[in-house]
Amino acid sequence: MSHIEGEIIIDRPVDTVFDFVADERNEPLYNPEISHAELVTEEPIGEGTRFVAFTSTMGRPLEMVIEFTGYERPKRLSSTTVMSTADTRGTLTFEPDMAGTRMHWSWEVRPKGLMKLLAPVLIPLGRRQERTVWANLKRHLEGRPS
Repeated sequence: MSHIEGEIIIDRPVDTVFDFVADERNEPLYNPEISHAELVTEEPIGEGTRFVAFTSTMGRPLEMVIEFTGYERPKRLSSTTVMSTADTRGTLTFEPDMAGTRMHWSWEVRPKGLMKLLAPVLIPLGRRQERTVWANLKRHLEGRPS
């Protein structure tokens, strides 16, 4: 198991950032790795909500199921993500900051199959990718060009 953690400050109110991130259907707007995401449970979004998102790994399509295991609007969002290559569980926290919202992420990634062998190489890439994804979110919500 590997740990990925970081934080970013976004110049928007906590409620705005939380609500946007909690709707996984928005993720393709700031994460170029996600081609599509759909809600598979009924609204409203909350604990137990599930989404299916689609990405590709090494050129092959990959489906992921995301389930919210904790939902404390607008402070905390916990989830599990299940894919054929890895399982991830973790939490996003959102707190007011003088500059807007301080968002912190903490993920435990458990690679599966061959990915276990590649973990020493892939986890540093995953950390870098997480920073990039959240920087894209910041640019998107702040209305800045990428």
